[in-house]
Amino acid sequence: MKQLIHKKWVMLLLPFGTALLTTLLLLLLIPKAQPYFNTQNTGNTNKNDKEILKYVAIGDSLTEGVGDLTNSGGFVPMVAKDIQEKYQLNAVEIENFGKNGDRSDQILKRIKKSDDIKAQLGEADMITLTVGGNDLMKVIKGDVFNLTIDSFDKPLESYQKQMTTLLEEIRKYNEDAPVYVLGIYNPFYLYFPEITEMQQIVTNWNAGTETVVNEQERMYFIPINDLLYKGVDGDVGITGSEDDTADAGESITNNAIYEEDHFHPNNLGYQLMANAVRQKMIETKDEWLVKGVNE
Repeated sequence: MKQLIHKKWVMLLLPFGTALLTTLLLLLLIPKAQPYFNTQNTGNTNKNDKEILKYVAIGDSLTEGVGDLTNSGGFVPMVAKDIQEKYQLNAVEIENFGKNGDRSDQILKRIKKSDDIKAQLGEADMITLTVGGNDLMKVIKGDVFNLTIDSFDKPLESYQKQMTTLLEEIRKYNEDAPVYVLGIYNPFYLYFPEITEMQQIVTNWNAGTETVVNEQERMYFIPINDLLYKGVDGDVGITGSEDDTADAGESITNNAIYEEDHFHPNNLGYQLMANAVRQKMIETKDEWLVKGVNE
């Protein structure tokens, strides 16, 4: 009788033992899954690197992210996410002070009037600035039917002086953080395809911005015109060359530009911008990643 009972227990326990052994083997052989959100800096083994960064973005509608159908904030969160993943950081904290329609003088006024902006700039490890498009548009709107390339000479000089003041104001609150200034691009041919000089005008405007930026320490100009004005595949865009074949009545589209206004970037356009900003940040990482810098 005892042997029969013993056999019954063996028969009952055998499946459980087999299952337990299988479970133990699986736990040993299969690597432990990582949490979806990193709460600790386990990937960055460089003890000299910061674990948390503060990224302050200020500027016009491009910083605000107008045209981003996900309402995520355009290129700014894309850059932060890319940087966090590349360097396995605990976090990249974002402060976004983008405002649709702002010119350089209006961005300057906002900084001067806002204690919050001043404080956030002071704590930043890296800063981006989008500016210039609305300054240029103001000139275009002023006398659209009589514009020539020479019409932009004096406005450009005034803009450069304003830009110098703006950059110096930013530097007042943070002496060390690198500042990345994005250029403008040429979506204007969608409105004014007959103005084939527009590409040269935008090029000159960007050159004026770059000159001012290069006069400052730890400030970098990031061109985006070539990334955006022709669209992703490069099939559209008027450059003023003899090869341009678009008819005056032909509908021109750009797959990097927001379809609702034909002016701001769409999600794809913002990704192109983010890639350019990220690349420049990576090239200059020692200015914002290393401990002791901007601290």
